Amino acid sequence: MMQRRHLLAAAAAAPFASPAQSGPWPSQPVKLLIAFPAGGPTDITMRVLAENAAKLIGQAVVVENRPGAGGTLPAQVLQQSKPDGHTLAQIPLGVFRLPYTTKINWDPVKDISYILGITGYAFGVVVPSESPIKSWADLVAWAKANPGKLAYGSTGVLTSPHLTMEDIAQRLGLELNHIPYKGSADLMQSLLGGQLMAAADSTGFAPHVSSGRLRVLCTWGEQRLAKFPDVPTLKELGLPIVQASPYGLGGPKGMEPTLVARIHDAFRRAMEQPSHVEVLAKYDQQLLPMNPEQYSRFAEDTYQREKVLVEKLGLAKPT
Repeated sequence: MMQRRHLLAAAAAAPFASPAQSGPWPSQPVKLLIAFPAGGPTDITMRVLAENAAKLIGQAVVVENRPGAGGTLPAQVLQQSKPDGHTLAQIPLGVFRLPYTTKINWDPVKDISYILGITGYAFGVVVPSESPIKSWADLVAWAKANPGKLAYGSTGVLTSPHLTMEDIAQRLGLELNHIPYKGSADLMQSLLGGQLMAAADSTGFAPHVSSGRLRVLCTWGEQRLAKFPDVPTLKELGLPIVQASPYGLGGPKGMEPTLVARIHDAFRRAMEQPSHVEVLAKYDQQLLPMNPEQYSRFAEDTYQREKVLVEKLGLAKPT
């Protein structure tokens, strides 16, 4: 029995074997590219995931923040990376909009190896607590009375918060002034500093709401958030919109299926550990696991769906 326990412990710490042509994985530290800056909800939760995974695979998982370009820079880095499993990236929803808005020479469905769906965001709209805007109805009324003057911030051009707000504006006949930021930390700083009237963001704003500095006007999920049970959803406010912006883990094109499976298994175990589940819960995020086949299918479906939204909002690049 003692011998068996030693063997199991050794197996857990050993590198995951991969195909002969790829060598063992990991044979060196794994680079994990994050699409948003340090200090925001994505960075905080993904670093916990990286720590958990490092303990399982016996190599460091080094987080690198690559903010900007609507969260698409990590996916672009994958296009020049070796398919050996040592460079991985967060794949936000903005990746599937990129070909419709920008000229690129790669395909987000065909040129990424989809490994694991992880989670999605809980979004909402917030204003400073001292703002005269006390409710979503107040915001809509003020925006209608002052076309183009309601300055709101998001985490970047063509991100889910930006596109969802533009979708809302189009449905309600509003003209808003969008101010993009690279991430939640900078966005919250500007909102609290008085440079913005409102912000559309994931629930990284929660600590500022708890401290009494911000007020939540609406949330964007299928149901009300546990952290803000008194705040209505967009659906409750008469807008048939649900936005969770699921994201996960991808690698370069051409990864061996057996290698993809092993990385999936390691990070799936890492994401299900209590430390990761608990840090997600701080932002009202839940696990949304997808295996490689499911995640690849999600990528195909999302790519088609985002085309419709981008064209509807008039944001498609000229043909």
